[in-house]
Amino acid sequence: MTQELLDQALVEEATKKSGLIWVRGVGTPSSPGPDHEVPARALWHVWHDGAACLVGDGPGEQPLPGLLDGGDAVVTVRSKDKGGRLVSWSATVVELGAHTPEWEAAVGELKGKRLNAPDGEAMPERWARECRVLRLEPTGVTAELPDGSLAERPLPSPATTRRPIPAALPRLLMKRRKRG
Repeated sequence: MTQELLDQALVEEATKKSGLIWVRGVGTPSSPGPDHEVPARALWHVWHDGAACLVGDGPGEQPLPGLLDGGDAVVTVRSKDKGGRLVSWSATVVELGAHTPEWEAAVGELKGKRLNAPDGEAMPERWARECRVLRLEPTGVTAELPDGSLAERPLPSPATTRRPIPAALPRLLMKRRKRG
């Protein structure tokens, strides 16, 4: 019993303090199993009322592939200070219906943490129309962290901003070096 309480406290504290969590959907309610795993994604979240809350799958918001209502997920939390993995925990995915009391409470927390929102105070209404709000509720199961690196190439995303460098940039950089 003591180890379960320690694991629960570790999951809650680590997840509260981390700005990003890595989430991997594991199966769906109708077809569970590793055949339906989706690669882990770094997602911003808030910890609210005993669960990690996420918003996404709408225009301009983070993608939430593989996270279906009633499905399972594995959440890996990193240290905010050092960036290393602290804990990995299993969760049940619960999709919150728009404008329910649970949705309103979660959105109230998420709204305060959403950076650079294009629509400010209209954001909750846009989320209600176009996005999904999810709760990742811990099941009480934590996993052993693997040894070694789990580094992978980043997943494709429409948020990628990588473009060719401007033609004049190398000249500008060389001028700075010559002056100093």
